[in-house]
Amino acid sequence: MTGYLIKRLFEIIPTLFGITLLSFFIIHLAPGKPTDVLTEMNPKITPEARERLEKLYGLDKPVIQQYGIWLKRIVKLDFGESFSTDRRPVIEKIWDTKQPLLERRLFITFSINILSMVVIFLIAIPIGISSAVRQYSLYDKITTTIVFLGFAMPSFWLALLLMMLFGIHLDWLPISGLKSMNYESLSILGKIFDRAEHLILPVFISAFGGLAGLSRFMRSSMLEVVRQDYVTTARAKGLPENKVIYRHAFRNALLPIITLLGLSVPGLIGGSVIFENIFGIPGMGQLFFMSVMIRDYPLVMGILTIGAILTLLGNLMADIGYMIADPRIRTK
Repeated sequence: MTGYLIKRLFEIIPTLFGITLLSFFIIHLAPGKPTDVLTEMNPKITPEARERLEKLYGLDKPVIQQYGIWLKRIVKLDFGESFSTDRRPVIEKIWDTKQPLLERRLFITFSINILSMVVIFLIAIPIGISSAVRQYSLYDKITTTIVFLGFAMPSFWLALLLMMLFGIHLDWLPISGLKSMNYESLSILGKIFDRAEHLILPVFISAFGGLAGLSRFMRSSMLEVVRQDYVTTARAKGLPENKVIYRHAFRNALLPIITLLGLSVPGLIGGSVIFENIFGIPGMGQLFFMSVMIRDYPLVMGILTIGAILTLLGNLMADIGYMIADPRIRTK
């Protein structure tokens, strides 16, 4: 097992190189340049000033040379400086060291998405199992209908509807930011409740689509497993139904779910772009959106590289989960 993990870790390096290479070239294929943000709205800018800006940002060099310079920095764990007016290091903008831990973009995005993943697994897996056990029942038909609605409903549209309902008409929940204006004057318990109120809608929106998908995958996986001979044998021995389902069938039905868990890791950043912008949450998704809009290449590449690393680590976690769930894989 140790040798397999070492081999997989070494395979991550060329894969990460390929991902960053493609991402770098695709970004530069997009129309416009980072200097356009600074020069288009300034009628007094001269062609010489444009050239000086491009030279300052290193955009006067061929793309392959720019990538080589960027790659040398990455080897030293240096993401370079942002093209924005403050010229701050990319890693500083991502980690946001000037802010307290709870206010940092990376922490905010990770905490919201981890909470949504917990909600997804706590709700979707029981729904999928119970739907498979009660196949074609009224309960199965109701959950299937709700799941199809979840698949069909755009998350941004649902977010706007819930904001209007709970934030404007009923005035139950806040619809923007992570804390209220009087947050600093609240007690410790009041701060916790204030944060929780601000997180309810974003976490629900983040979890809604994944909840629908995972419950269907769990249902189909369980339906396949409960038809196996060893499940029939366990029932024939007189074992209680709960023990048959949760001890014998559930563990084998988890294998496809482990794959989905590994693939959901990159969504910790990528999936936040929509709901963070809708709810005005200062996280990584909002930062990524703003960096794309102003064509801040170093910042975009920094966030994409973190997403690529998360993707590869998620696949590695899925492989480890396979070995834990299925002893036959460990023996190969």
